[in-house]
Amino acid sequence: MENNKIRINKYLSQCGVCSRREADRMLDAGAVTVNGYPVSKGTLVTSSDSIYVEGVPVRNSPPEIVIAFHKPAGIVCTSSKKDKAETIIEYIGFPERIYPVGRLDKQSTGLILLTNNGQMTDDILRGSNYHEKEYVVTLDREMTPSIYKAMEQGVPILDTMTRPCRITHRKGKVFHITITQGLNRQIRRMCEYFGYRVKNLKRIRIMNIQLGDLEEGKWRYLTDEELSELKEECRRKGSSTAPI
Repeated sequence: MENNKIRINKYLSQCGVCSRREADRMLDAGAVTVNGYPVSKGTLVTSSDSIYVEGVPVRNSPPEIVIAFHKPAGIVCTSSKKDKAETIIEYIGFPERIYPVGRLDKQSTGLILLTNNGQMTDDILRGSNYHEKEYVVTLDREMTPSIYKAMEQGVPILDTMTRPCRITHRKGKVFHITITQGLNRQIRRMCEYFGYRVKNLKRIRIMNIQLGDLEEGKWRYLTDEELSELKEECRRKGSSTAPI
């Protein structure tokens, strides 16, 4: 990166500051300066430029951090303060700059990854890679077999049809669902479409990373084996016809 100029959002991602999407938000907010001046998304930079994000100098290639966190209800998965709710960054209080990989809505609980590896964040969130996420859903009443089958085939929400999903561990009002996309409040909307209300939603897996027995409100570093497998999955490109 010393001699070749690249877009500022890509540079911040490669330096592990944040994902490109998050970089775009910070650029729009005027939180990024290059050589003392606020810059826009299209700005080209090199590692010789003096780059600051929210007043903090950008270091090239800091040590990689990837952690798994068991999010409690009531915590919002943003890195910036928008309302009175406590953010995930405030709750964890990690000493280095890290960002959540995707989101869980405020009332949902369970597994979320946080990292300073912007490229990994982009790879995990890219819908075309068909990365799996598994949730435990508790409804207000038991769902019928025909509804389960219809839900697995796809549900019309948010002006689109959800991808086929997999539903397992059906028992009473509780079931597991595995999806490969991340539409806004997707699972809640899918259930609401059929007239059911989600009482509890807990994510227990992201790709190869399991929530396991990690206590609510606690975090842990990924093991070397988990991180290696996660990166290998990130390197694989998805297919528009990939089955669930």
